Amino acid sequence: MYKSFSMELAGRTLSVDVGRVAAQANGAAFMHYGDTVVLSTATASDKPREGIDFFPLSVEYEEKLYAVGKIPGGFIKREGKASDNAILTSRVIDRPMRPLFPKDYRNDVTLNNLVMCVDQDCSPELTAMLGSAIATAISDIPFDGPTASTMVGMVDGELVFNPTSAQREKSTLSLTVASTKEKVIMIEAGAAELPEDKMIEAIFAAHELNQKVIAFIETIVAECGKPKHDYIKCDTPADLYEDMVAFITPEGMEEAVFTDVKQVREENIRAITDKLVERYQETHPEWLPLLGEAIYKFQKKTVRKMILKDKKRPDGRDINQIRHLAAEVDILPRTHGSAMFTRGQTQVLTITTLGALAEIQKLDGIDENEKTKRYMHHYNFPSYSVGETRPSRGPGRREIGHGALAEKALVPVLPSEEEFPYAIRTVSEVLESNGSTSQGSICASTLSLMAAGVPIKSMVAGISVGLVTGDTDDDYIILTDIQGLEDFFGDMDFKVAGTHKGITAIQMDIKIHGLTREIIEKAIYRTKEARTYILNDIMAPCISEPRTEVGPYSPKIVQIKIDPTKIGDVVGQRGKTINAIIELTGVKIDITDDGSVSVCGVDSESIQKAIKLIQTITTDFVEGQIFEGKVVSIKEFGAFLEFAPGKEGMVHISKISKERIDKVEDVLSLGDIVKVVCLGKDKMGRISFSIKDVK
Repeated sequence: MYKSFSMELAGRTLSVDVGRVAAQANGAAFMHYGDTVVLSTATASDKPREGIDFFPLSVEYEEKLYAVGKIPGGFIKREGKASDNAILTSRVIDRPMRPLFPKDYRNDVTLNNLVMCVDQDCSPELTAMLGSAIATAISDIPFDGPTASTMVGMVDGELVFNPTSAQREKSTLSLTVASTKEKVIMIEAGAAELPEDKMIEAIFAAHELNQKVIAFIETIVAECGKPKHDYIKCDTPADLYEDMVAFITPEGMEEAVFTDVKQVREENIRAITDKLVERYQETHPEWLPLLGEAIYKFQKKTVRKMILKDKKRPDGRDINQIRHLAAEVDILPRTHGSAMFTRGQTQVLTITTLGALAEIQKLDGIDENEKTKRYMHHYNFPSYSVGETRPSRGPGRREIGHGALAEKALVPVLPSEEEFPYAIRTVSEVLESNGSTSQGSICASTLSLMAAGVPIKSMVAGISVGLVTGDTDDDYIILTDIQGLEDFFGDMDFKVAGTHKGITAIQMDIKIHGLTREIIEKAIYRTKEARTYILNDIMAPCISEPRTEVGPYSPKIVQIKIDPTKIGDVVGQRGKTINAIIELTGVKIDITDDGSVSVCGVDSESIQKAIKLIQTITTDFVEGQIFEGKVVSIKEFGAFLEFAPGKEGMVHISKISKERIDKVEDVLSLGDIVKVVCLGKDKMGRISFSIKDVK
C-alpha cells in the first residue's frame, strides 16, 4: 500500500505518492502538479568514494518527449543528450540542495527527476525541485532539509505564483526562490529592469509561500520518513592539522595568501605543500594523501579570519572596493562587433555575430511556448584562462549555465524583430579568470552589441558580491566584487545584472543553510551601487550608445511587405523562383505568413536587386509599367523575355522596333537585356510588352 498526500498550491493541486513506484531507491516521490507528472528519486552509495575531497552529488533532470506527445526527430528516434533547459534545471535543483548535505559526506548521491507528463500550466521544473526535496527528505540519506521552491511572475504589475503558460507569456518577471524553514537558500531571476525594492518584495512573498509547502512536506516526512543512516565522516585528523599549523604558523599562511596576484598565491601554497611533504615523508607517510584537504582547511580558516575579524581582504582591497576595470571595443577588425572587459585578473572578450532571421535557433523541447530563440549567448571557459592544461571537450554544465545567465540578463534590453530584424549571437571567450567571469561576460556582451550597431534599449552591467559569516546571523561581512579565492572560501556568490532602471538577472549560490532578509537586501543594494559605477565610469566612456548602423562586414537586412496571396509566386513551384533570386543576387530571403519579406546580404546593391525582383514578381502588371527583361526565347512571331525569375512576357515582332523588321534575330539575340513597357495581357492571357514604345 502506498500513501498519497495533497495540498492546494497556487490554485492547483499538488499531490505526492510515496511507496507507489521506485521502491528500491533510498527515497522516491511520484509527483503530480495539475496534470504534470514527475518521478523524483534520491539514491546513495553504501560506502564513500575513495580518494576524493568533495561531496559527489549528481542531479539529473530528464525530459522525455512522450510527456508532450512528441516522437524525437532524427534517425535514432530516441532522446539524446540533455537539452540546455534540462541542464539549467539540474543546476537550479542542485543549488539549494547541496548545502544541506553534510560537508564531510563522501557517499555518491544521485537525485534523478524523470518528466513523464507535462501540463503546460504546471511547471515540470518546479515539480522536480519539490520532488527532489521530498525524495531526499523521506530517504535515509543525511540531509538537513526539507526545502521548498516557488516560481514568481509579474503580470500587469501584480505578482503571480507558479504562473500558468499564458501568464508566463505576459510576465515581466521570471523568479525562482528556494527556502528552508528559516531562510532563503536559492534565488534565480530574470526580469525586465525590475527595481530593487520590487525584487525584494517578490523574493520574500515566495519565501512566505514556501513555508506552507515546507509544512506540507514535514507531514509527509513524519509519516513516511526513514531514519537517517550513519556514515563514515571524512575529516582531517586533528594531530595532522595541529602539527601543520604549528609548523607553518597562522602568520606564515596569512603571508602566503595575502597577495593580489593569483599566480603568486598559488606558488606560495605550492612551496608550503613541498615543505610539508618533506616534513612528513619519513615520519608520517600516512598523512601525505590527506595533505591537500588539510592545507585547504588551513587556507579557508585563514582567509575567513582575515576578512571577518581583521577586515582584510587577500588582495588588500576595501570591503566594497572593485578591482581595476578596463573596457575596449573593436578588438577584432572584421567581426560584426567585439569588446573586451577586464576586472582585475578576470578578462572576457565577447564577439557579436548578426544573421538573417532564418538563422534563429529552433528548439524541440517540452515547453510549447519556447520553440525558437532569436538571441543566443554562448560562454567558453578554456583551461588556459586559469593557467591549466586540459583538452577541450565542449561546454560543460557550468559553461552552459553562465551563458544562460548572461543571455537572461541581456534579453530585456534587446530590440524587437520589427525594430532590428536580425538573429543575434554573442560568444564570450574567457581569456583570464579570477572570479566573476559570468558578470564580466555580461559587461563585455553589452559593449559588443553596441559596437555591432544593435540598438539595445539600455546598457547592462553585472557584478558579484560575496559573504563571510561568523557564528551568528548578525556576524557577517558582504564583499563587493569577489575574486576566486573569496568565492572558494566564502559562503556566497550573489550575481546581479541590470541597468540604471533595475535588475535583469540574479543568480545566488551559497554554501550555508540560507540567508536572512537583511543580508539579501544589503547584497542587492550593494550590487546596485557597484553596477552604477561600472555603467557610468567604465562602460559609458568606452561607448556611450549603440552605433547607428551595423558595420561594413555585417549583413544588411531590408524588410518589405508583399500581398500574402502572392507569397506562392515569390517562392515558386518547389522553391524554384526564390532559389533563382538567391542564386542570382547572393542574398538570403525570409518570408513570413503575413507577407513580411526580409532580404539579407552584405552588398546593398544585391539587396536592392533582389527587392526589385520580388516587387516585380508581386506586381499586378498594369499598362504603362517599365521593366527590364532578358531575352530567353525567340520565335517567328516575337521574343519571350524573363523580367523576373519564373516570370515571362512576350514582345510581338511588330513591337520590337519602330522600323519594320523581317526577322526577330535581326534585332534581338538570346541573352540580350532590354527595357520594355507593359501593354497589359494579350488574348491568350500572356503579359504583353513593347520595346519600341518605351519612353
